Amino acid sequence: MLHTIIKKNSYQDSINLMLLTNAVATMEGLNKVQIMMATPANKDIFKDAGLHTEELEAAESNDMAIVVDTDNADMMDTVLEKVEQYLNDQSISNKKQGFETVRTWDKAMDALPNANVAMISVPGEYAADEADKALDRGLHVFMFSDNVTVEDELRLKQKAHDKGLLVMGPDCGTGILDGVPLAFANVVNKGRIGLVGASGTGIQEVSTIIDRLGEGVSHAIGTGGRDLKDPIGAITMMDGIRALENHSATEIITIISKPPAEHVRNEVMELLQSLTKPVVAVFLGEKPEQYEGNVYQAYTLAETAHIAVDLARGNEVKTDYNTGDFTVENASLKEGQKTLKGLYSGGTLASEAAVLISDALGLDTHIKNEEGHVLKHEGQEIVDLGDDNYTQGKPHPMIDPETRSKFIEQAGDDETTAVILLDFVLGYGSHDDMASALLPSINKAVAKAKEGGRTLHVVATVCGTKNDPQSYDGHVKQLKQAGVIVKETNNEAVRTALNIVGLHVEDNQKKYVEGTKSEKKFDLSVSDDIASLVSERPRVINVGLKGFTGALSDTGTQFVQYDWRPVAGGNARMAKILSLLK
Repeated sequence: MLHTIIKKNSYQDSINLMLLTNAVATMEGLNKVQIMMATPANKDIFKDAGLHTEELEAAESNDMAIVVDTDNADMMDTVLEKVEQYLNDQSISNKKQGFETVRTWDKAMDALPNANVAMISVPGEYAADEADKALDRGLHVFMFSDNVTVEDELRLKQKAHDKGLLVMGPDCGTGILDGVPLAFANVVNKGRIGLVGASGTGIQEVSTIIDRLGEGVSHAIGTGGRDLKDPIGAITMMDGIRALENHSATEIITIISKPPAEHVRNEVMELLQSLTKPVVAVFLGEKPEQYEGNVYQAYTLAETAHIAVDLARGNEVKTDYNTGDFTVENASLKEGQKTLKGLYSGGTLASEAAVLISDALGLDTHIKNEEGHVLKHEGQEIVDLGDDNYTQGKPHPMIDPETRSKFIEQAGDDETTAVILLDFVLGYGSHDDMASALLPSINKAVAKAKEGGRTLHVVATVCGTKNDPQSYDGHVKQLKQAGVIVKETNNEAVRTALNIVGLHVEDNQKKYVEGTKSEKKFDLSVSDDIASLVSERPRVINVGLKGFTGALSDTGTQFVQYDWRPVAGGNARMAKILSLLK
């Protein structure tokens, strides 16, 4: 039976409520539970989960909705008690952190008048409006929020470009500005390599490898995944490239993207060829045969990092960085064990795995996304568990292990599975100890396979640095002790998995050719606001998720927490009227 509790005017951010849902779901006697704000979009999620009620339908966007499926109505008092305790603990924790909290834009600007970045992580239906307000106040926008329309993204980016500002996002999961990690980002040493990326975990993989190789990152400017698609046209990517071209401390520029629209890709490449600095570029899915002029195109994320480091050190660039020993001793398999199951928390890491496996199988390496699968072919599966198909009303798999634990056990049950591929992404925003969280499921899957006479191999990579909030060395050691094969990079992990099933990737030996300058004359100048963004520390108004303040506080960054609430209680019609009146 379904039971509903509506807490009026009790706004909480989405990640907080997802974690609260997980905490309540562990209680015995509950069949199912969901706790979310009662927005129209969330009501659809309740419906899809079979948890829609009349009381929920009457709730408003600023109301917290708790819907429980239980056969014991007496459980509801205990559920409410646990909810109240969790929220109270969160309130105490926030007060202990001692940062300034405001409730309006005007007060935020009064509290931090020299602010230059707004970090926005409110629900998608409200994000564009908040971005408009930030741009009108002369702030660059870092937009973590997703579910923003393409039309709004294009409008906001054109507006920002006209004002000499940047919109990083929407759905921008990662950024680093002058050593300050934004959203899901790692603690990377400062250095002379600048990144612009239309991919979150792509930036994380490249920047952490650079750090572990002993170099550093000046800035990592995220653009959001659609920036190089039609109709956006790489507005943020190209402005970000110009910013790094004009930043004296950046010596090497690196760009990262999933497959772009062809004409957009070509225009970006023309811009890169016009720069005065060396550039490393990776467009996942493209297998380059040459380096051209000042642009060194890579095939994998790891190769991207290695080329950038060699360029920074003045070393000769190699023709191929993807060589190595990927053999595994005693990799015996039972007849019929021939498939790989990649269960990724990072979308770009999943895409890279799909490209390499497709290459080894002789398939079209164009990345497809079908119900969260970036590869699904004759039992070979690569799944992006951060895809919307798996995160509706649930925390991202970098935060919560539940979804991936289930997939690990399912993959282990499949008698064709030879290897399970996993990524462990560290850094701010991610789970405190994902290795400990996933090892019970890994051990269970391996043991069950052994009972059936099968050897199930688990190959993993840890994306992180030794300065991350989690222990990089601790993760590696813990996984190895459990029998997991741990590789330095995702590229190495995938090639090792392929080797176990008798497959390999044939790499190109890239030659160097002289570049041809574009006939098009590019204006490489930047506005004063963009020049200031890359030459000074960010000063941030954090609009939304309080969890993002940890990195700001730890790095001594000036910030104000804007304790955002939906305008007019989430009533869209009333909000529009208020906006017009203003």
